[in-house]
Amino acid sequence: MSESAIRISETGELLLSGVLDYRTGPNLRKQGQVLIKSSKAPALVVDCSAVEKSSSVGLSLLLCFMRDAQVAGKAVSIRAMPEDMRKIAQVSELTELLARP
Repeated sequence: MSESAIRISETGELLLSGVLDYRTGPNLRKQGQVLIKSSKAPALVVDCSAVEKSSSVGLSLLLCFMRDAQVAGKAVSIRAMPEDMRKIAQVSELTELLARP
């Protein structure tokens, strides 16, 4: 398994990768918050295609990033949510919230 990270691409997308769990979540949360605040883009995409595994912490991160973007006056969307995250979202009844553009 690779190291977990969040970074901003050249096109301004937030790229979330690695394993999202209780060990990696707090650091990713802080890093994502900084990236969202510093982004000049009016809308952000969080690309989850490189997420290898996620617990409910991954969903919590996405919800926090959505809230951070809202506070910053930016729209946010989630792309390529892995199947394990999608299943947790369904059980938690968060699918619609996470699907909003």
